[in-house]
Amino acid sequence: MKAAENNMGNKNNSLSREKNFVKNIIVLAFGTFLPKFASFVTLPIYTAYLTKSEYGTFDLISIFCSLLLPVATLQIQSAAFRFLLEVKNDERKKKSIITTLYCFVIPVSLAVLIAVFLVLKLPLLLRWLIVLYYLGDILVMVTRQVARGLSMNQKYSASAVINSFLNMGLVVVFMVVFHFRLYGLMISFNISVFTSLIYLVFSIRIWKYIDISTINRSLFKEMIQYAWPMVPNSMSLWVMRVSDRFLISIFLGIEANAVYAVANKIPTLLQLAQNTFSMAWSESASLTVNDQDADEYYSRMFRNIYRVLAGFAAMLIAVLPTLFFILIRGDYEDAYVHIPILLIGMFYSSVAIYLGGLYVAKKQTKSIGVTTIVAAAINFIINVLFIRKIGIYAASLSTTISYLILMVYRMIDVKRIQKICFSYSEIIFTNLVMIVMCLICFRRNIVSYLVNFVLGTVFCLILNRDLIKSSINMLRKKFSH
Repeated sequence: MKAAENNMGNKNNSLSREKNFVKNIIVLAFGTFLPKFASFVTLPIYTAYLTKSEYGTFDLISIFCSLLLPVATLQIQSAAFRFLLEVKNDERKKKSIITTLYCFVIPVSLAVLIAVFLVLKLPLLLRWLIVLYYLGDILVMVTRQVARGLSMNQKYSASAVINSFLNMGLVVVFMVVFHFRLYGLMISFNISVFTSLIYLVFSIRIWKYIDISTINRSLFKEMIQYAWPMVPNSMSLWVMRVSDRFLISIFLGIEANAVYAVANKIPTLLQLAQNTFSMAWSESASLTVNDQDADEYYSRMFRNIYRVLAGFAAMLIAVLPTLFFILIRGDYEDAYVHIPILLIGMFYSSVAIYLGGLYVAKKQTKSIGVTTIVAAAINFIINVLFIRKIGIYAASLSTTISYLILMVYRMIDVKRIQKICFSYSEIIFTNLVMIVMCLICFRRNIVSYLVNFVLGTVFCLILNRDLIKSSINMLRKKFSH
């Protein structure tokens, strides 16, 4: 009887967890989907109104920002999010965590940005615009993590909605109407990010959580110990994502970098699904870590998320010709052949990031850094060895290979801390199907496009048939009442 009651309790607990997980996915989807959606809506404007040289410069500004943020903050905002989840009912501890966070991030970020301002070899006004944008981006990123830690996911997403819609409108005004080109782009970014920050500050009423008397040195040390291993992880991810572009710029020129940057745009659509899942997952995994059925829960969630990501990746490959025709303007035809390769790489990255959520849940952040550093080193070596011989292909292939190694490495290593089960036959099968679709994609004729569309659609539906059935049944129950 007692065993039956425990089983029933575990089942109810599992249903509750999955219900909250789905709810968080829906809420956070707005915060992750719209920024990416905005970048796709504005992509035709960027490629039409910026020269290849300007677009290549803008891309380097963006990727330098992705390197700078982890260094400037030491990823302490990740610790704040994780620690706030554990003190939901303790107001003083909340104040201590949040106050410690800002008292560290603000002065350190200002020092780093002053150095950046002095180092950049660009016109004075453009330097000011870039540094101000970096500052706004840091503060928004930190404050959004505070919002998540305080279980204010709606405010997190609302800030992203404001940022995205405002940016889309301002890009049209400053680039299309006034023809301010790169300057107009940076002005629109600045106005959008600071408006989003102002909304967060007032909606959270962040001043309520700032109390200098609550600063705790031991808490600060604990947060830094948790957070600092995430810095080499972020920098290694940066190496895998964007060091390619620096090497392309050095060896092949700034215009080749623009081609590669455009090739990366469509694969980042897969990040829409991955970012939403991973943010909701990191919270769910952290709250579930001590439950009795954690192994079963993590295994089931891996299977479901893997299938969704694989199905979405297959559909993106299936509709790639249409997406390329709609989204890309200008002389970027050479980018097409790299997109299928990068889509597979982004899929591997998404699965690896999901597994990284288990390290976060277990507070094993050092393992995140170690696994990513190994993959980043392989990425860099392949790039250096082959970029002169095969050009941009070295970058796209090295990125995909390094993400594959990262995924496999984590699948093996994560079993050290969690008894999670993988269906290796399903993983091998899905990879074979996607590789075949990529090969078909290279043929570039109407028959190949139709074959890929049918194959991708059928593959996605079969792979996610259980999820589709359960979603239909849930909707039927909801509308039948």
